[in-house]
Amino acid sequence: MPIDLNADMGESFGLYQMGNDDAFMKRITSANVACGFHAGDPTVMQKTVAYAKRDGVQIGAHPGLPDLQGFGRREINLTPDEVYGIVLYQVGALKAFVEAAGMKLHHVKPHGSLYGMSHRREEIAQAVCQAVKDIHPDLYLYIMKKGVIAEVAARSGLRTVFELYADLGYDSQGNLVITRQHAAHAPADVTARVLRMIKEKKVKAVDGSDIAIEGGSVCVHSDTPGALEIVSAVRSGLEAAGLTVCSPPP
Repeated sequence: MPIDLNADMGESFGLYQMGNDDAFMKRITSANVACGFHAGDPTVMQKTVAYAKRDGVQIGAHPGLPDLQGFGRREINLTPDEVYGIVLYQVGALKAFVEAAGMKLHHVKPHGSLYGMSHRREEIAQAVCQAVKDIHPDLYLYIMKKGVIAEVAARSGLRTVFELYADLGYDSQGNLVITRQHAAHAPADVTARVLRMIKEKKVKAVDGSDIAIEGGSVCVHSDTPGALEIVSAVRSGLEAAGLTVCSPPP
């Protein structure tokens, strides 16, 4: 069974450093690269694309809300036209860096509050999907199976990859619990949680209840405390369980 391992990358900005992209890139199969609105800048984008090319990692754009100070995790009430514009702008910028490196953009994954808004609000989901489709209809869209955006993407004819989150909590309805900073987790606990999500299609919500879940890509955040140890443990656990860790075919 193939399982993708994705992570948000390129989230440094100017002199501000976030994560260890050089080492992290060697442990994943798909990278979601920040495009400058919630994190990242042109120099960081170019460097992150180079790391991905070096390690054979598929590159996706990770557009977020225009909120550097809040890291894109504060909700902003944009209109659908504004959402369409910021997604088109950011993905287009990263696409240029990817193509300049002789590669092809693989996917788009909304970031933070934009991700949450697109799963709850159909008009936002439509704006995101239309922007992705207008850039290239063959791009994958990385989303959760739960939420309105999955239905909108299907109607739009977009290819989707459903995500499982290794290091974020879910509420009893299956929604992600988005926080400004990620909590620390033991690598062994995260690995066991991921394997249960894949094998049993269940995860324990923050209230202690079991909820159903399904996906073909596991996301590990590079800004979680101990992130490098966590992603290493998750990858080793997936391989030890006989799973093939690879990205969806272009």
